[in-house]
Amino acid sequence: MTLRLLVLLLLALPLNAGLTRWFTGSPDDVRPMRLHGPVLVLVGGGGDQSEAMQASIDAIRGCVNCDVQVDVVVIRASGADGYNAYFQALTGVNSAISMIITDRESASRPDVVQIVRDAELVFFAGGDQCNYIRWIKGTPVEGAIEDVFRRGGAIGGTSAGLAIQGEITYDACAGETAKSAVVMADPFHADVSLSRDFFDWPVMQDIITDTHFQQRDRLGRLLVFLSRTLAEGKEKRVIGLGVSERTVLLVGRNGVGRVMGDGPVHLVVADSPAQILERGTPLTHRGFRIWRLSKGESIDLKRLPSTGGRTIDVVKGKLTADPY
Repeated sequence: MTLRLLVLLLLALPLNAGLTRWFTGSPDDVRPMRLHGPVLVLVGGGGDQSEAMQASIDAIRGCVNCDVQVDVVVIRASGADGYNAYFQALTGVNSAISMIITDRESASRPDVVQIVRDAELVFFAGGDQCNYIRWIKGTPVEGAIEDVFRRGGAIGGTSAGLAIQGEITYDACAGETAKSAVVMADPFHADVSLSRDFFDWPVMQDIITDTHFQQRDRLGRLLVFLSRTLAEGKEKRVIGLGVSERTVLLVGRNGVGRVMGDGPVHLVVADSPAQILERGTPLTHRGFRIWRLSKGESIDLKRLPSTGGRTIDVVKGKLTADPY
């Protein structure tokens, strides 16, 4: 009996109520001799993009038409096993395991940690990113995911699973979803809840991600997140990545992100302090620089553009130009 099969059998045991899991595919651990990542798969939500997901698998395999296979682990805080069949249908996938983790005990189980560590692609489903903060951050499962990244694997997520990929996270732990108009009118509104250092991906330093971006009119709130973070004084420059629905920013090992899917991705840079950033007072913050990237375009997250783009301001809680 292989170690992987033994671990899968252990996963079948109902040891606690905080863990549910589904397995499809081969029980053998394929363990490619070499992976060609790491790769980050940043999905804006609102529907999966198979072309981009296949591209991420091919990137870590280092080939398109080849026999190299990978194992996929999907981490969820709610939902079911729908991603198993989705991933299993992609070329080069040996197995797919979905796990719903709803307590820190489950995220510390040695068998769960081993399954994650043995994966070549770890993907966070959508839902509520605060649950990932509560139940995954700082646990052995987080360490196992970071091991996959260091091995050259792929890490990613959609919607809430994207929200946790930046160095700074809008964690949504305040209970209500932050709305642009509300938080620009009061940048210290209770709905603005930020945290740091879930993951430490080198290319995501000083970056805040946001999801369902254009469809849910989230530029205003992203500017508030950037303004609040910059005011903490830990960074001289903070970057926002807003990924729209049915859109993927696929970031390769060289730090270059390629837009796939329906687009767009908005990149926003804040490198000067707000003029007015006070509790209960509308935000005034001038000089945000913004780039709009469409399908097929690329951005080097290590060397951001020094020219191009446009400038947008927030004055007394209102945007001064069409945000999109």
